[in-house]
Amino acid sequence: MLWLHNARDSDDPVPSFRTERHQGVIVPGFWATVRQKVTGSSGGSPATAPSTTGPPASSDTAPPTADPKENGMTTAELSDVEQKSLEEIPHPSLPEGSSIYGGTKVFPDLQAENGETYFTLVHGIAHESSVSFVAVLQATRALRKGFETAIYFYGPGSLNCLATRGFPTTGSSAFPGEHNINDQLKTFISEGGKAYCCRFGLSLHGAREEDLIEGVIPTHPLDVQDALIYYARKGAIINSTYQL
Repeated sequence: MLWLHNARDSDDPVPSFRTERHQGVIVPGFWATVRQKVTGSSGGSPATAPSTTGPPASSDTAPPTADPKENGMTTAELSDVEQKSLEEIPHPSLPEGSSIYGGTKVFPDLQAENGETYFTLVHGIAHESSVSFVAVLQATRALRKGFETAIYFYGPGSLNCLATRGFPTTGSSAFPGEHNINDQLKTFISEGGKAYCCRFGLSLHGAREEDLIEGVIPTHPLDVQDALIYYARKGAIINSTYQL
């Protein structure tokens, strides 16, 4: 076991330390001694704790410091170097709710004109990045702008369309956000968007067509290219997202 020992006896509040390797028991009160040397206080060591048998404190006595453990908190023991690094640059420098970004939108909020179309290709793995989720959010926004909108999931992107996501049971989120893609895709379809899913992409990962989210349209492997041609000829705005 590795222990720290004071290399010199002095009143220096930040003494230097040397390391030695020892076998045996922990020196009683070691960390309390280190804390007292660094901070000048005992940190609530039992050896310096106020007696509970004496007279009650007077009204001008400072209230005792709250013990973090009473609030379910634990405080890690820090070495002098760790404490110095922690205090070197005060952080966080801003409280929650601080505004650090401007809000000016540079481009106009354009709406669809004359039956314009918006087509998204998704080749992104669910939960491995934000690619798939953001693509669905963008498509939903285009749909609400009035565009005829469709999303085509292919390759590993097909896995985004599974209704069986969840643990320990389908539909149960094992962590916050596990069903973000499912919920947003359902919203997209319910508002009039079309969602296509490549059957070959499902087969690559052993996913079943019967497990698709309600309303998702399964497609043939050769449909990927023809769908792209179809929407290009319609003059669609094409957003192709790809994750390696």
